[in-house]
Amino acid sequence: MPPIPGSGLAKGLAVTLRTMTKRSHTAQYPDVQPELPPRTRGVIGLFEENCTVCMLCARECPDWCIYIDSHKETVPPAAPGGRERSRNVLDRFAIDFALCMYCGICIEVCPFDALFWSPEFEYAETDIRDLTHERDKLREWMWTVPEPPALDPGAEEPKELAAARKTADKLAAQRAAEQAAAEQAAAEQSAPEQSAPGEAAPGQSAPGEAASGRPATPPADSEGDTA
Repeated sequence: MPPIPGSGLAKGLAVTLRTMTKRSHTAQYPDVQPELPPRTRGVIGLFEENCTVCMLCARECPDWCIYIDSHKETVPPAAPGGRERSRNVLDRFAIDFALCMYCGICIEVCPFDALFWSPEFEYAETDIRDLTHERDKLREWMWTVPEPPALDPGAEEPKELAAARKTADKLAAQRAAEQAAAEQAAAEQSAPEQSAPGEAAPGQSAPGEAASGRPATPPADSEGDTA
């Protein structure tokens, strides 16, 4: 059956009429901030304490937009007789967001969880050279990183949490055993001493003794007296 002339126009007008009767949903930005999903790729935050200057993020970055400078320091021995050790100290950590393509490779390859996605997106600049942000700015963005989502109900517990819980349970059991042993020792010391068999308890007469404390003599035999 051939289409009726003007049916397409009628369908389009019907859609327009349905849309006109609905209330518009306009976000009054910037007065009202948008609700972004937790995994929004806004900017990259730096948790400086976890960074070991391994340079893995800078080497794996396909755009080469991460700049890291560091120096070595000598750490004195922790115990007498030990040897000194050297460690890397971070001097500069900067990301050029004019080159960054937000692939997230640097976050994925970081072995010490020093880089995180932050949902912040208001970092526009009038000069493209100002889009290179240093570690101070990256650290400020770190505090806007949302908490990780909860695990699925059927997911396995992380190995780190399982090991920590096992160690805590072992320490708790050890402390409970030590406390029980201490309470038992204190109870044994405070209890009165038990008298040995055949010995008189304090304040009582021994068997075969009179109340006055003298040995009790058996009654004399009448036949033996007359003999």
